[in-house]
Amino acid sequence: MELTAFYNSDFFALVVIPVLIFLARICDVTLDTARIIYVSRGMKLLAALIGFFEVLIWLISITQIIQNLTNIIYYIAYAGGFAMGNYIGIYLEDRMAIGTVIIRIITQKDATELVAHLKDEGYGVTYIDAKGSMGPVKVVFSIIKRKDIRNVLGIIRKFNPLSFYTIEDVRSFREGVFRKKQRRPLLPGLKKKRKTKENTQEEKK
Repeated sequence: MELTAFYNSDFFALVVIPVLIFLARICDVTLDTARIIYVSRGMKLLAALIGFFEVLIWLISITQIIQNLTNIIYYIAYAGGFAMGNYIGIYLEDRMAIGTVIIRIITQKDATELVAHLKDEGYGVTYIDAKGSMGPVKVVFSIIKRKDIRNVLGIIRKFNPLSFYTIEDVRSFREGVFRKKQRRPLLPGLKKKRKTKENTQEEKK
């Protein structure tokens, strides 16, 4: 009886349901944003799975709206969830940094150090001589993982801070040179201890 009274109360109708609609809409639009991004990058199976849950959540939230068409609070909750879902979806996608991009660097300054450092860091680099509106330039291309963008931009600012660069998404690629993921040891001090022991044994010999 108490549970039934709670469901029929004004608090449930004016507070609980709008909050649930708001949260459901956030989840729905966040998934929608992620699905569009994955579709644009050719991740079909993941996009289809996300689309299933996206529509399911949308149906649940829109059902409550249809049953209470005269309640303006539900409309506000629905619209607010939509706006917040867009923001969160873009933020999460940026944090996950999934996918590959091509970075194109055009510089008038000698790019020898820049290219050498990018190679040392494990990035594949292609560079050519070209002519710009203000004279000869160097054009440097590199296809990198999205998670490496900040690192590469840091290298560009260090060696060629005045260079012009563009970044574009890459939907698909074949072969190429990519930076290998550096594995961090579970116990950083373990490697040093082992090396010290090996050096001590060699010294004794």
